[in-house]
Amino acid sequence: MSKLTSDKREDLPNSKFALPEGRKYPIEDKAHARNAKARAAQQEKEGNLSAADKKKVDAKADRVLKGK
Repeated sequence: MSKLTSDKREDLPNSKFALPEGRKYPIEDKAHARNAKARAAQQEKEGNLSAADKKKVDAKADRVLKGK
């Protein structure tokens, strides 16, 4: 996975996040998209993320993974 420093993360547009309103789960490349899906699944399992938000993360990450 490419290194995403805090400065680079701050420079990303909201469209490069699976949950742009909170700027959570960056998905600027395929590696980060896979990671976002994994982290969202963990957070849902722990009760820290709603099923609806996990579904949003999965859908946006899947678009990156399919190259759309």
